[in-house]
Amino acid sequence: MRQYPDSPVFYRTLARPLPLAVRGEGCWIYDDGGKAYLDAVGGAFVASLGHGVGEIADAIAAQARRLAYVNGTQFANQPAEQLAAELARRAPGDLELAYFLGSGSEAVEAALKLARQYWVEQGKAAKTKVLSLTPGYHGNTLLALSVSGRPRYQTYFHQWLVAVPRVPAPCDYWCECRGGDPPCEVCSGDALERILREEGPESVAAFIAEPVGGSSTGAALPRPEYWKRIREICDRHRVLWIADEILAGAGRTGTWSALEPYGAVPDLMTLGKGITGGYVPLSVLLAPRRIADVLARGEGSLLHAQTFSHHPVACAAGVAALAYLDHLGLVERCARMGEVLHRKLQALREFPQVGDIRGRGLLAGIELVTDRSERRPFARSEKVAERVAAAAMDHGLVVWPNTGHVNGTDGDLILLAPPFIIEEPEIDELVTLLSRSLVML
Repeated sequence: MRQYPDSPVFYRTLARPLPLAVRGEGCWIYDDGGKAYLDAVGGAFVASLGHGVGEIADAIAAQARRLAYVNGTQFANQPAEQLAAELARRAPGDLELAYFLGSGSEAVEAALKLARQYWVEQGKAAKTKVLSLTPGYHGNTLLALSVSGRPRYQTYFHQWLVAVPRVPAPCDYWCECRGGDPPCEVCSGDALERILREEGPESVAAFIAEPVGGSSTGAALPRPEYWKRIREICDRHRVLWIADEILAGAGRTGTWSALEPYGAVPDLMTLGKGITGGYVPLSVLLAPRRIADVLARGEGSLLHAQTFSHHPVACAAGVAALAYLDHLGLVERCARMGEVLHRKLQALREFPQVGDIRGRGLLAGIELVTDRSERRPFARSEKVAERVAAAAMDHGLVVWPNTGHVNGTDGDLILLAPPFIIEEPEIDELVTLLSRSLVML
């Protein structure tokens, strides 16, 4: 175990000890004491290809030997060209240009800056506002944090953040319509229309949202017609729609793009996490030429300088990861194994505290409530999600706890996002270990 203050590392948690991971293989992580952990959430929705893939490691080493770094303002590089072409081939609609960065937060910052710069260079400087869903999460840099509908994350930094009008996120478990007909204004998309009119469309540059709910709403799925309605509203009011697929994209929901089943195409898209399977940090902003052309005729570049953008080694990892994904048909496998996962998770409904199980592909959210019939959340003081996650670790299972989605304070979720290579016996073990962890409630 490693723990502050006995380690020189400034760890992400200073309040509890962390096991020292020394090896990963497939869906498993091993610590220095030999204990095995089933990685049921890919670390943080990242390790989609599993641990220990030699082909990706070899590609990283080969590129590092050949050319480790060039600055994106001085040279092009072949891995970036290759990866951009591969991403354009998979992307919906006209999203054919790729701007590579290091993290999801960076990609979101770049997308928001691009939206603003696009309107300014067209003489529409009054378009200053960004709208976003709440709850929602888009990163921890200041602009990305501003558009994240996560009040707890913003507590210490409120004075540094930009004011962002919030649109209620669709989640039929908590919406007043409960997913039935007719839909409420939240589930139909009419809430965006109303808030746009209140703010004045002429002042709004962009609307950003996750097509499938991430950690903030526990894999909530919108109604089938929701995103086409959002597309129509944004077009009519001349607002750019940014789809944040950093968590739910790159095959995680059983299709390359989480938007694919909805038949709607955004103006900009961000990807991250799964595009290298976690082997190196990499994210990407995807944009159409119709937007990039405006910058090319004006400033001549996106005003978002990052030292490690378009990094050759990171992009080589992305090329290798996508080749591996294709070779093994892992997106299709994710869809198939997702059906198995969701079917077997239904066994958890025997626990009265399990209010809902939702998601798509190998992304699942388990809603924990104190009263299932009334859908009443636990008091935040009980720290239910954290306790379940800690119990799971004790049993050798890694899951993701999320809190505060109901009203900004209350709400407990357990999130699952195992590697696409997971086998059915491992899903059985996942459910067994999670059941043992829920017994403590």
